[in-house]
Amino acid sequence: MTESDFLPKKPIKVSTAKTEFACPSNIALVKYWGKFGTQMPSNPSISFTLSECRSITEMEYIQGQEFSVQLYLDNEIQESFGKKIEKYFFKISEYLPWILEGSFSIKTHNTFPHSSGIASSASGFGAIAGCLMNLEAEQNGNKFDVKKASFLARIGSGSACRSLYPGIVSWGKTEAVENSSPLFATPLSNEEIHPNFRHFNDWIVLIHEGEKSVSSSLGHSLMENHPYAQQRFKEAKKNCLELKNILTSGNLLRFNKLVEHEALSLHALMMMSAPAFILMQPNTLTAIQKLWKFREKTNIPICFTLDAGANIHILFPENDDSLACKNFIMQEILPLSQNGGIIKDFIQF
Repeated sequence: MTESDFLPKKPIKVSTAKTEFACPSNIALVKYWGKFGTQMPSNPSISFTLSECRSITEMEYIQGQEFSVQLYLDNEIQESFGKKIEKYFFKISEYLPWILEGSFSIKTHNTFPHSSGIASSASGFGAIAGCLMNLEAEQNGNKFDVKKASFLARIGSGSACRSLYPGIVSWGKTEAVENSSPLFATPLSNEEIHPNFRHFNDWIVLIHEGEKSVSSSLGHSLMENHPYAQQRFKEAKKNCLELKNILTSGNLLRFNKLVEHEALSLHALMMMSAPAFILMQPNTLTAIQKLWKFREKTNIPICFTLDAGANIHILFPENDDSLACKNFIMQEILPLSQNGGIIKDFIQF
């Protein structure tokens, strides 16, 4: 498919209406780092879609008014973010021409705290794209077009395209997933996924709750002249194939090795950028070392991943060993958090 496939095939009219959409965030297992063009990934990625960490968005569209966007986060108006969404709507207007024919009031709420290592841009733009597709579908006799919603969400925030699907999701062209594309996300077939990965916990310990010293957008841009960029992109393609095999076979030990390597590779790329930057905190490293010691002592398949920040995502299956994992996190890792913050999430099909 190409961008032209998402252009309207017939005139679309949307009258004054309200709608709501809830969209979860996601955590990448194989990381996307580096982009080009309009939010196109330099390498493919595969992610877990979370269950509890969501953006819940209400959208009111008033047809016939001058185009504008008012955005409220937890009932407080966010003028700068409203302007950002206006620019986003202009970018996607060729795919949804009606959106410039009226005004929008958008009220959004996240079920997780700001600056917590959960990608609010992913869930936020996913929810906005979902609302837009709801409005179009409800008034034109169409089914909700999740592929187009994923395509539109990507233009706002790259990883947002993965959040429109539950379970395990890929983005970017990869031999591991049939019909994969850089334009939108593609879910892996549930039938292909081993039972070991069908109910997986992701407990996020908030090591640092403040703003990051370097934004993800700037971090992506630093890959343009990165000395290890091309090697990284090749490795990510290889790791997507490897991860697909792991998810099919159910091999938890290989899963742990690959996922942790991906997390550390992401932060190594940051430290080798020009200028270099470090987003991990001392307690991030302490948490990793404690987890490694726990895994070595117990032989329980538990692992970590990191987003572009200091907070640690601890991944483990829901099984007979999960209680020991939960007790370990609460007793050994949670004291390393900044303010006792923890988010207990999971992936479930």
